[in-house]
Amino acid sequence: AAAECRGNAGCSLPAAVDIQPACIGLYCGRTVLSVNGSVEIYGECGVCPRGQRTDDNKICRECMGSPDRYDWLYLGFMAMLPLVLHWFFIEWYSGKKSSSALLQHITALLECSVAAAVTLLVSDPVGSLHIRSCKVKKLSDWYTMLYNPSPDYVTTVHCTHEAVYPLYTIVFIYYAFCLVLMMLLRPLLVKKIACGLGKSDRFKSIYAALYFFPILTVLQAVGGGLLYYAFPYIILVLSLVTLAVYMSASEVESFKDLLVRKKRLVVLFSHWLLHAYGIISISKLDKLEQDLPLLALVPAPALFYLLTAKYTEPSRILSEGGNGH
Repeated sequence: AAAECRGNAGCSLPAAVDIQPACIGLYCGRTVLSVNGSVEIYGECGVCPRGQRTDDNKICRECMGSPDRYDWLYLGFMAMLPLVLHWFFIEWYSGKKSSSALLQHITALLECSVAAAVTLLVSDPVGSLHIRSCKVKKLSDWYTMLYNPSPDYVTTVHCTHEAVYPLYTIVFIYYAFCLVLMMLLRPLLVKKIACGLGKSDRFKSIYAALYFFPILTVLQAVGGGLLYYAFPYIILVLSLVTLAVYMSASEVESFKDLLVRKKRLVVLFSHWLLHAYGIISISKLDKLEQDLPLLALVPAPALFYLLTAKYTEPSRILSEGGNGH
């Protein structure tokens, strides 16, 4: 190639590289120490710095890509988890004694929204709602700590780094901001407006958050990679189960029962939004003409329940069984 380029002004030689033995291990790489003209000088094999991951040549390269649609949907799912749990426990502990549940719901939404915006702003590049990321290639990218090589079966070369930068750590940052904002805003709000609750009950939704945030943190730390691939199906299954449980507990057996209380319609539409989110996450909307019609299936579970509820009522089954004997 060098001979062909001689005398050809438009021809350029590729950048020279400092050829060294390849790194062992799946995620060990060499960092670029300096660039001398067209020659890159590499360091020893080891862990890549934060914000970098190894390329095909086991060289640590900076993550310059952007999250794709599925990555954003995953981050949206992880952002929704604390919000949904906030709403559940606010409703659970407010009951019918307090009229402050709506304001607490709005406050929880505000907390999570601000936490998400601040998390994006402090992520690289700082001050922008866009983030740079490395592409997720396989499940092992989430668990690089399990792939530290031991060349002599005695000494372990530690190459653990965030190969899926920043999809793993950004969730922890978001949860931290959620917790801080909740502790700053919610106690003052609850103390002023939750007059219908006793002193021991009005803060129970906050106490519940102090329990589920550590649980969510451990869940992300241990099962982040599994959640990344399974969250669309988790959304669909949980939304179906919770909708059926809610309608059964609320004794909803017809469309008329839904219209009696506005709260039931809000719960129904919330579940429909979750259904739609799960379907979009599975299909990724790669082909709009094929994937958009799938959203017509969103009301199907609720319609199926309403049409079959009268045939599965326990009292009716017991009465028919008694008549049969």
